[in-house]
Formats: sequence, C-alpha cells, structure tokens
Amino acid sequence: MAYLRIKSTTTVLGDIMKKTPIESKITAKMQPGVITYGGFLGTDNRDFTQIIADDEITLEKIGKSAEEIADRLEYFQQQSFDAFQSITTVDEIYEVETEVVRGYLPCPFMHQGIYRKSYTTVTNKKSGKCFTFSALNIHLIRVHHFFEGRNSHFRLEPDELIKELF
Repeated sequence: MAYLRIKSTTTVLGDIMKKTPIESKITAKMQPGVITYGGFLGTDNRDFTQIIADDEITLEKIGKSAEEIADRLEYFQQQSFDAFQSITTVDEIYEVETEVVRGYLPCPFMHQGIYRKSYTTVTNKKSGKCFTFSALNIHLIRVHHFFEGRNSHFRLEPDELIKELF
C-alpha cells in the first residue's frame, strides 16, 4: 500500500489484525468532531486501509487511477475559481460552482499541509447527477487514494465519479 505514504505495517496475530501506532492515530483523526464535524469514515465499519484497498480494486477494474480522478476534480475546481466562484459551464455539459468558506483543514494522514475550506459542486447536465467535493478531497484522493467511508458527508464513489466525469 505505497499510496498510503505511511507504509502500512499492520501485523497479523492469529486472526487478529493489529494496527500500527500511526494507523491508530490516523483512525482517531478520522473520527467525527476531530477534524470535521462528521469525520471521514461515515457509517463504514471497515478500517481506512480496507476502504482504500476496496476502492483501489474498483479503480483497477475500470482502468482509471486516483490521480486521474483528482486531476479532473482539480480541473473543475480551478474552472470555478477562474469564474470568480460563480456558476460556470465547463466543457459544455457541466455546471460548476465553488463556495469558499473561512478556514482550513489538515490532512488526517498527519503530514504537512492544510487545505482551504472550499466546496465545489459539479452537475452533469446530461445525466442530471451532481456531486460535491472539497479541496481536501482532491488531496486525499490524489495522495492517499482515500475516497472516504460509506455515508460520510463527502464520500465520493470512484465508479460514479468516473462515469460522470470522463
């Protein structure tokens, strides 16, 4: 799991998985009320390392990378910033708007960097589907391949993103 940037060294003791101290700290930072009100795991009972592994399998099946998705999300965000955060049409089929609010968010994976609290909503006018992501989501997807846990506020399903964005 090189994409975790922490070299996961979870050990197996019989059938019991034991987290490393770093993985335990990351899990703690992902809980509701620590960095964000709702946390990063939602109602998902899987460990963040399993969430990442499962999403990686989805990406491999579809043939897209987390980096490609992050690049596309960043493209939409930048188009909206260039329009001075008003609703703008991108590539003739997407309606994009970014809201910037006060403050910054740190990455729960505990490395340097903080990310502006901005929320971009992209609507595919052909399908009618829309999704919202934050500047932190772009980082989490690009660097950690983390799309968040099921039912978390900013969970982005990799297969749905690919269907709507590419």
